[in-house]
Amino acid sequence: MTAVTDFVIVSAMLLGVGVYGLVTKRNALRLLFAVEIMINAANLNFIAFGQYLFTNAIGQTFVLFSIALAAGEAAVILAVIIVAYRLHQDVDVSELRTLEG
Repeated sequence: MTAVTDFVIVSAMLLGVGVYGLVTKRNALRLLFAVEIMINAANLNFIAFGQYLFTNAIGQTFVLFSIALAAGEAAVILAVIIVAYRLHQDVDVSELRTLEG
C-alpha cells in the first residue's frame, strides 16, 4: 500500500505542470488545459487525504462537487473562446483585449 506522500508528490508535479502552462502559454485552449490540470491536482489531494485521514467519503464528495464545477467552468470558457475566435480569428489571449467586434 502506498503512502499519502506518493500522491502528494504526484499532485505537486501536476500542479507544477499546470502553473508552467499558465505562465508560458498564450493560447486560450492551452490555458484552459493548464487550469484543468491544476484542478486535477487538487482532486488527487482530496482523494488521497480523504482515503488516509478520514473514515467517511468526504474526500470523494468534494471531488465529485469539484468535477461538476470544473465541467461547468470548461463549458463557459469554451463558449467564450468560440466567440473570441469568431470575432478575431485568433485565440491568443495577449491579442484579445475585449470581446468587442
